[in-house]
Amino acid sequence: MFRHVPLLIAGSIATDHLMSYGGKFADSLVVEQLDKISVSFLVDDLEIRRGGVAANIVFGLGCLGLRPVLVGAAGEDFADYRSWLERHGVDCSGVRISDSRHTARFVCTTDPSGAQIASFYPGAMSEARLIELGPIVSRVGTPDYVLIGADDPDGMLRHTDECRQKGYPFIADPSQQLAFSDGDLIRKLIDGATILFSNEYESHMIEQKTGWTPDEVLSRVGTQVTTLGKDGARVLRHGQEPIVVPAATGVTAVEPTGVGDAFRAGFLAALSWNLDLERAAQVGSVLAAYVVEIVGTQEYTFTPAEFVARVEGSYGVPAAADVAKNLQ
Repeated sequence: MFRHVPLLIAGSIATDHLMSYGGKFADSLVVEQLDKISVSFLVDDLEIRRGGVAANIVFGLGCLGLRPVLVGAAGEDFADYRSWLERHGVDCSGVRISDSRHTARFVCTTDPSGAQIASFYPGAMSEARLIELGPIVSRVGTPDYVLIGADDPDGMLRHTDECRQKGYPFIADPSQQLAFSDGDLIRKLIDGATILFSNEYESHMIEQKTGWTPDEVLSRVGTQVTTLGKDGARVLRHGQEPIVVPAATGVTAVEPTGVGDAFRAGFLAALSWNLDLERAAQVGSVLAAYVVEIVGTQEYTFTPAEFVARVEGSYGVPAAADVAKNLQ
């Protein structure tokens, strides 16, 4: 059912614990006493969602019939999450299980006004720096690509350096870590990447923090892929005409979380099928549409026929035919 491909997806693995409070936080806070704050709230509901950029990407690849390798760190509480991913075609043999920390967790309570009280526990994610790619590669084979997504910064740097040393083609996808990284780290993470992924805001952040012009960024990577939200995606290669692909049609947006991860999964799936960059952006855009239409990053489902029909509806018969040959 799932076709093994040498894709290593390194990055965060996390769960989100999301709660709703029926009152207003402001009514329970005494401004003059914030230095002594001690409050609790009776919440109305709790949703636990699977997340983490690497886990979201491998889930999408699995839904497209591929068998990617997840590389990251989790806690002993990862068992149920592992089972879920493996049922969807993911090879979890590259996940390091911490013996002292829980899987990274985002805990957030929201009131009706949209105010939030939240915390993020990195937990086992900090052990990503202890993962070596070599033993994983010796087990699964030389990778076509190693995607290095947002994770423990030292882990991201270690994976990037190892890819350079051993000649593994790597994809730079620093995303959420850009805001917390200085220019020197960002330059080390993206220089020499086969592909650089970012959204439009992140692309400007990369330029600002590195001091590189757009042309200088492009000269240091093979291909730069920028997602443009409702306007689709842009693919740039040095000395070649830009490829601009509009977003998939007929989309009713509900929740944007995880949309970029799904785009990346679709893009990489198409490259694994040996489709060109335009097709890759189209497949990525269609998979992204499934995520934006629901709440949750790994709650979507589709049959191969449904996915192909959606490709045809957005990008035409030739695009659908290319996808149908690979999506069984």
